[in-house]
Amino acid sequence: MSAVLAEPQAAPHRVAAVHGPVVDVRGTPLPQLGHVLDVALDGQGLVLVVAQHLSEDRVRAIALQSTEGLARGMVARDRGAPLAVPAGPEVLGRLIDVLGRPLDGGDPIAAPLRPVVAPAPPLADTVPGQHILPTGIKVIDLLCPFVRGGKTGLFGGAGVGKTVLMMEFMHAVGSLHHGVSVFAGVGERIREGHELWHEMREAGVMARSVMVFGQMDETPGVRFHTGFTALTCAEALRDAGSGEVLFLMDNLFRYVQAGTEISGLLGRMPSSVGYQPTLQTEVASLEERILSTRQGAITAVQAVYVPADDMSDPSIAAIQAHLDSVVVLSREQAARGIYPAVDPLASNSRMMDARVLGARHHRIATAVREHLARYKELEDIIAMLGVEELAAEDRRIVQRARRLQRYLTQPFQVVADHTGLPGVSVPLATTLDDCERFLAGAYDARSEEACYMQGAMPA
Repeated sequence: MSAVLAEPQAAPHRVAAVHGPVVDVRGTPLPQLGHVLDVALDGQGLVLVVAQHLSEDRVRAIALQSTEGLARGMVARDRGAPLAVPAGPEVLGRLIDVLGRPLDGGDPIAAPLRPVVAPAPPLADTVPGQHILPTGIKVIDLLCPFVRGGKTGLFGGAGVGKTVLMMEFMHAVGSLHHGVSVFAGVGERIREGHELWHEMREAGVMARSVMVFGQMDETPGVRFHTGFTALTCAEALRDAGSGEVLFLMDNLFRYVQAGTEISGLLGRMPSSVGYQPTLQTEVASLEERILSTRQGAITAVQAVYVPADDMSDPSIAAIQAHLDSVVVLSREQAARGIYPAVDPLASNSRMMDARVLGARHHRIATAVREHLARYKELEDIIAMLGVEELAAEDRRIVQRARRLQRYLTQPFQVVADHTGLPGVSVPLATTLDDCERFLAGAYDARSEEACYMQGAMPA
């Protein structure tokens, strides 16, 4: 009787080297790129995501938790699958981390698992955004309207109001459109995240929201994957027919920074201005999944930090290529007390078309932009010679432009406790009526102060 020879057992995968958040693992069979490896560390699991194949039996992985205490020789178990998180209507009202674990002290989430990194829906299943999404914010709805099912970027340096404007969008979508919101805090300061969570609970909108946080003190792997986890939750809500889905990310530049850190740790040669050579691909892998299908629409609003206020930075150019609307927040506007500090001349939207907006909206928006552009041209002359030296027609344009500039300010609901001014939401029809009267000279006798921080203009 011949003996049956058993196949030799593959050796377990073991940690071979630890370089901060980068871990080399040796073993066969070789784990596939993107697969998850689990290491038992101090009674808790350390999650690694395979990023590189180094040899026939060695891979390099990015850690999604601190590697403190990790040592060579520890066993790493291959899940045989990419990272997946619970996603669906069951996640509404929860605050979770990049792995889908609750951060709000609640019970673990019982929901179907969806892979975090997934291809975009087939092109035949997507629906292009052809309608504007009113927000109740005058300057946005008038001059750079959001696209329902589109992508909008809020560009600005530090301290110009990106986060406040984003919180107001969340409030607007919850109250105007009765939709759901998914918020991705990428590289957030824990203070900001804590305040936002409590404010949303007090405002009563947390029940229709999901918050995903990858904090500033966590590894670059966490900050890189946080946006994908949040987007997976948004896709699940869209596919479940949850109505209008608003996907918010604060801050998309932190995602790019995390990719730069990971690229350096993996030994890749940096590209222009020190960014990773895969910058375009990484931005596209996130942005191209933000799509609307027949099941529902995902409308994305992403805050983007502009390094050194330089809009020509390679990361800014890579992000702008994917957007439908660009809202630029200006430090100059903020210094004048114009809030929201939107630069009306630098901001734009692909919806600024008479065939989409209608002839009246397009005509009024164009006239307002022309008045503000002429005022900007004349500012240096006014500073040197005074407004009295201008021709009568230019003087009239400047006076109306200054009133329009102040009219486009607005008190926000989410900061009402700090400003003492009750927040207001202004319908687009009201904004158009008011601007038309400004352009016709109906408010020429009003003082500039009477136009500042108003909702609709009083009769």
